[in-house]
Amino acid sequence: MDVTLHLAQDPEADALLGRSPLAALVGMLLDQQVPMEWAFKGPATIAQRLGTDDLDAHEIAAHEPEAFAALLSQKPAVHRYPGSMAKRIQQLCQYLVEHYDGDAEAVWTDVATGKDLLKRLAELPGFGKQKAQIFLALLGKQLGVRPTGWREAAGSYGEPDSFRSVADITGPESLVKVRAHKQEMKAAAKASGS
Repeated sequence: MDVTLHLAQDPEADALLGRSPLAALVGMLLDQQVPMEWAFKGPATIAQRLGTDDLDAHEIAAHEPEAFAALLSQKPAVHRYPGSMAKRIQQLCQYLVEHYDGDAEAVWTDVATGKDLLKRLAELPGFGKQKAQIFLALLGKQLGVRPTGWREAAGSYGEPDSFRSVADITGPESLVKVRAHKQEMKAAAKASGS
């Protein structure tokens, strides 16, 4: 995995996301209740505060929980809820250590179908079906991970030439389009009373 992503809108943070499967998963995990750029800049901030140039699932899983939460809480905080997100990141890393020997990329390297990959992603702590579908679409659209049926498994997020999620952001212009789509969805949900 070594591609250029534009999710954090920060060259160093995006470079880490493009070369580190774990950083990409952690960014996706953080992508809730904060602006997308803030979420996807989080892995680079965590790596910097750990004094390394990448994230290591074994190291994070073994980190003392209070110290790891304090690391995420330093100003500027990695997330609006740094304590709870620190716990979720450690749970994700512990799961990766237990099931994939700490290798985040192993989640998708040997899957035969998009359905199988969606199942694996949805089993990750902090990943529900929607987050798993968005990450599956990101893998297919930008990272070249395309098992048979990946677009179908990703649902509407897998549609080509759409601007629904982080999977579709390739620069500032597409970011604006994705934001506009999300605003439309929120307005429609509000109008329908959801």
